[in-house]
Amino acid sequence: MRLTVPGALAHATAGVVAEHEVEPGTFEAVEGPFRHYRRVGDEVTFTLAVPFFAWLFALPVRHELRKQLQGRFERMPWWAPADRLDARASTVLGALCAISLFDGYLGTLITQTLTYVVDGFGIEEDRAQGITLAVVRLAIVLAVPLVALADRRGRRQLLLLTAAGGVGLAALTALSPSLPLFTAAQTVGRGFTTALGILVVVVAAEEMPAGARAFAASVTTMAGALGAGVCVLLLPVADAGDDGWRLLFALPVVAAPLLLAIRRHLPESKRFDAPHADATIRGHGERLRLLAVAAFFVQLFVAPANQLQNEFLRDERGFSGLGIALFTLSTGTPAGLAVLAGGHLAEVRGRRRIGAIGLAGSTVFIAGSYLASGAPMWLLYFCGAMLAGLTVPTLRVYGPELFPTGLRAGSGGLLAIAGVAGAAAGVLAGGVLSDELGSLGRAMWVLAIGPLLVAVLVVSRFPETARRELEELNPEDRRPTR
Repeated sequence: MRLTVPGALAHATAGVVAEHEVEPGTFEAVEGPFRHYRRVGDEVTFTLAVPFFAWLFALPVRHELRKQLQGRFERMPWWAPADRLDARASTVLGALCAISLFDGYLGTLITQTLTYVVDGFGIEEDRAQGITLAVVRLAIVLAVPLVALADRRGRRQLLLLTAAGGVGLAALTALSPSLPLFTAAQTVGRGFTTALGILVVVVAAEEMPAGARAFAASVTTMAGALGAGVCVLLLPVADAGDDGWRLLFALPVVAAPLLLAIRRHLPESKRFDAPHADATIRGHGERLRLLAVAAFFVQLFVAPANQLQNEFLRDERGFSGLGIALFTLSTGTPAGLAVLAGGHLAEVRGRRRIGAIGLAGSTVFIAGSYLASGAPMWLLYFCGAMLAGLTVPTLRVYGPELFPTGLRAGSGGLLAIAGVAGAAAGVLAGGVLSDELGSLGRAMWVLAIGPLLVAVLVVSRFPETARRELEELNPEDRRPTR
């Protein structure tokens, strides 16, 4: 991209780029998210080092460059990390966002399509969905050894393996002749995608500068949400006939060649490559227990709120497949901006404050939406989704931040177990409480107690990790022991 900046500064260092003069009047980048950067006089040419998504950031970066070179730069914008990214970090982040598309799509398939799957198999009992979702959660048994292996063999190999495995199992699911075989295929496939999601966050934390880890969590989350959004957009296909859902499970095979392109841009994590301690869980139990309790009680509410939503909208509010898609996209899509803003705020305002506000506020509004109908339901869920967007990048990074390199992926698997336990308990409790109390809305208010308690825990017990290097948070990684 070419940019002309009349009256440009002689030299620019603070902002999206740090320059150095290679010859009189000619500057190149010392640091910044550029594969190519050259300024001659008032004219700048640059190419972003962001594979797959450079087109999204080209114009915003151009705008910030113009401000910086004219001396009007004050602070990093709300959509950018607090710390400047270099070319390597930008390239890795682009690759992680691309692989997160698979994670988002594959991870949401069963949630969005199960109501159509059971109808396609001629099953009328509502409890069949709850049982299937609970069984699929056992996928964590496969995910834990996969992510633990990444602490020994490396992140890159396991990232690519889990993505390919998830695609393959989705294709196998599309051929399932019965609900038990569907459940079996998705249980194994969910193990791969669960491990993939954990490893994306780990690699992002290990590659980003201290003031950009929450930002990386926000943009990878948004990429995952984009993948999930594709699935939601295709829901009318699932509603078209008894076997329409099979097309949604077969679709990832078409996108599988993208994994080869991702492979070219994804190096091994620099912190895994660096000498680090062969850490064990001994000495990290307090942090593990703290995060596990939080994961359990958050998922106790979040899982039924997400996984039973389509059934609620269809059975209690009379929505069609198209109506469900419109509700999900119109209330959830704008929350992407909140996710991006949350990543920035978590760095400049701190994890605990932003996380607690987002968690408590989103819980109250989303629970309220299940007791409402019509326009108030749409508005309440929209407000809840926006506040939840602040929470995602804020709390998602705590897992990889609070454990050393030799334990970072494995601890993520252990925390996933806690989250899965909370999710399974929440989905089952949501179904039982819904029957006992007469509506899913009343059940959701009972389950809302969990994340509200976690919001208090975040403020009172969680450490503040913003703008601190991983080696400062985990001193054993300072010792080159291998």
